[in-house]
Amino acid sequence: MGAGNMSSGRRAHLLGGFWVLWLWKAVLVVGTGSKLWEVPTSPFSSSSNSSESLRWEPSCQYRHLQDAVRITADIPPRLEGTWVSTRCEVRPGPEFLTRSYTFLPNRQFRALQHYYTNSGCEDPAYSLVVRGKLRLRQASWIIRGGTEAEHHLNKVGIVVHNPMVMQRLAARLPPVCLGLSLGQMAPGRVYELYNARAGRTCLGILGFSMMEMALIRVETQQHNNGREIQELFLGDIHTDWAQRSHYRPTGYQQPLQNAMHHVHPCPVCALVYRSSEQRPPVLPQASTATLFLDGRWVSRRCEARPAVLFLTRDFTFDPTRHAWEGIYRHYSDPACSQPTFTLRATGHYALGNPSVKVSGATEFIFKVTQVRVMALEESMVKVLNGTKEGHCGQAGAWEVGVEQDVTPTDGCSVLGIKLPHKEYELFKAELDHKKHPLLFTGERPTDGLSPDRSQRRPTSFQSPMVLCSGRETSPSRRSGPGSKSEQVQLAASGAETLVQLVLLVLGSALCSWL
Repeated sequence: MGAGNMSSGRRAHLLGGFWVLWLWKAVLVVGTGSKLWEVPTSPFSSSSNSSESLRWEPSCQYRHLQDAVRITADIPPRLEGTWVSTRCEVRPGPEFLTRSYTFLPNRQFRALQHYYTNSGCEDPAYSLVVRGKLRLRQASWIIRGGTEAEHHLNKVGIVVHNPMVMQRLAARLPPVCLGLSLGQMAPGRVYELYNARAGRTCLGILGFSMMEMALIRVETQQHNNGREIQELFLGDIHTDWAQRSHYRPTGYQQPLQNAMHHVHPCPVCALVYRSSEQRPPVLPQASTATLFLDGRWVSRRCEARPAVLFLTRDFTFDPTRHAWEGIYRHYSDPACSQPTFTLRATGHYALGNPSVKVSGATEFIFKVTQVRVMALEESMVKVLNGTKEGHCGQAGAWEVGVEQDVTPTDGCSVLGIKLPHKEYELFKAELDHKKHPLLFTGERPTDGLSPDRSQRRPTSFQSPMVLCSGRETSPSRRSGPGSKSEQVQLAASGAETLVQLVLLVLGSALCSWL
């Protein structure tokens, strides 16, 4: 890895976007506690209002929002109520769970996490009931649109539902954690794992953490028909198990939806809402779709990534040649309204085996052979024009809105693009509540390392993409990937990464590519 503006061992990925840390212009103010909800002004937001709004462009990329949906995000977020999972969630590991979080006006919260033995959340393993207090702090100066918060845990209890899981947990947890021996454990009974007053803490063995509460965002969708949908975005979970208990989020998980304002129909929402630690929800067998590679797949929303990155993805597949093209549109804001640059990557893919870790998912290998870059702001042009000849396209020839092919220079070192590049991937196909196909692609490693070997293959997923054009598919029951008809999977690429953008005069942003 080159010296100077390359980071220590970090890499970027085309599929998940580049690890870009936008260190926005800010003045370090001492004693801002008197104005806890002072929202950062320009360039953080276009106004000083306490909410940001967005009307998505009426294009194929946002087909599902063409009915003039208006999205707002309030700062501070309004949390009162119950927020629930809309599907079986997959966390790195993998872990399969559903969540039901209730926030009270007095800042108290009660969180239910139900864990399962399978990727369909049909076989409950154990449930965690978490009680604590949450204090919203200030609008984040680093992660635009997010709110920083502090949480304090009072109690954490566990209820085991599966005898085999009970044996495994009893073997891992010291007797002091449960207060009894293995033979005395009973299914359906709450055992205390943590108590702030008693000083009992046995959470580390389970890899348990509520650090997701450190970053919060609430979005409200207003539809033309008067329908309202509210989503709660909590901080992302580190993909490395050893890091998750102390990792402070820089991205988001898949959102929970307000139990009173959710997408309809949503049978999973109702099951999760009515659940308890003794009665975990057993989700109905999900319909999977046999999806063919031909077609165009696009982001459903402006997507957030760790390290303060916002982007949308747009992929097209040609199954006859096993070829793909991916367009990654990068933005500097959580509404994806301020474009910074665009990447256009092309390459080939190879179908792998059905995943043994995540049922219904398929392993793929993707290769990137060509990348084109288009700068969409002057600061990016200055960085690209400052590269040495032969390191990133034609040096000195970069212009705003003009695309350059960086393949002849084997990529672009300043953007961390190295060609050709190969990644090991994991993909899964599902149907949404309207029986439309969804495509889940592998989650990017939190530490920035590229999944360029099979041991680093993802075990969880990014935000799903929707079919924009191509062959519609019919639902099938558990006709998982790996059948003779190829499943839709998406390409990826990655590369080594870091750029330190120039500190412009009079407060221009310093951009570090991590």
